[in-house]
Amino acid sequence: MLNIKGEHIYLRALEPTDLDFLYKLENDTSVWEVSGTLKPYSKKVLQSYLDNAHRDIYDVKQLRLCIGDQNDPCIGLIDLFDFDPKNRRAGIGIVIAEPSYRNRGVGAEALSLLCDYAFSVLDMHQLYANILEDNLASIHLFKKLGFKEIGIKKEWIRTHKGFKNEIMFQKINTNES
Repeated sequence: MLNIKGEHIYLRALEPTDLDFLYKLENDTSVWEVSGTLKPYSKKVLQSYLDNAHRDIYDVKQLRLCIGDQNDPCIGLIDLFDFDPKNRRAGIGIVIAEPSYRNRGVGAEALSLLCDYAFSVLDMHQLYANILEDNLASIHLFKKLGFKEIGIKKEWIRTHKGFKNEIMFQKINTNES
């Protein structure tokens, strides 16, 4: 089982007991704009996802981990997606589901841990993130962790209020030999 420990939080593999957390998070319409979700998920669909969550990143091209601490085993999720071992890159995304954990360093520690894992264990050359222009907290977080803005995708995401720009950030592994 994958378990990456930090100073205050840890990242761990998804477990069958995470079904209720996933159900609540995936059906929270306030995060649909950033996740691209268009309809609710059933517990059956999410259970099937959990049943296959153990599959290797090289097979499914994604790694989803729970962010936990000593008080709560799952306060958010952090993902590597579009895993491309040939070009040694992957996208990265994070959501802190519990508002009481936001702006307390949890996201920064989780992002730092996953970046270190991606660069040192998975031998990634670069990571990237796509962030809506009005998601100032995420923009601040990724910049704080050394991600550089590399471009803007104009009117990229359609919302109920119209189109929004998406900013692309990139972090190159500078510790490669």
